[in-house]
Amino acid sequence: MALTRRQKEVLDYIADFIEDHGYSPSYEELAHGLSLSSLASVHKHIEALEARQYLRRSYNQSRSTEVAAAYAEQRRRERGRSGRTGGVPLMGRIAAGAPIETFETREDLQFADFAGSGDTYALQVQGESMIEDHICPGDYVLIERNAEPREGDVVVALVAGAETTLKRYYREADGSIRLQPANSTMAPILVNPEDLQIQGRLLAVLRKYH
Repeated sequence: MALTRRQKEVLDYIADFIEDHGYSPSYEELAHGLSLSSLASVHKHIEALEARQYLRRSYNQSRSTEVAAAYAEQRRRERGRSGRTGGVPLMGRIAAGAPIETFETREDLQFADFAGSGDTYALQVQGESMIEDHICPGDYVLIERNAEPREGDVVVALVAGAETTLKRYYREADGSIRLQPANSTMAPILVNPEDLQIQGRLLAVLRKYH
């Protein structure tokens, strides 16, 4: 069944918000971002999109709206047709230690190679809590959605449904979760598992020099 213009706007706003932030918008953010008159209007559009299987929701978690994989793939194909190839020429290798002979290759470096097999998105880093892992303010991090991180993974964690942070993930003996910064001046964050939602794990870091 075809979507109305407004339903398409709501769906694309949610998809763009998730790509930018790593988690779904609240109903208040949707209403404000789309100039909807009431939260009831937001709820009506969400229900209609869910009924058409464009969205999925987890009813026991906040900010848990997800865009269906089929629509996410459609958006990726459309972007590919618009000329965004996601590749740059790989011209060779360069030493960061002792000098080595350089040579030219005939390859392309595809950024999709860094994306793994899962759904991925990017975030820009703010703050210095991960600088000892060489993740600096202004860097872009590529994140794979993964609800079950491994011990020591760098993860995007939503704490108490309100605050999102990039930290290393550790499970403590008492069952709590330790979100460990890579900055010796900062203390770890201890969280009860029921107050924590893992939004994804780190795949790659991209830094732009001006």
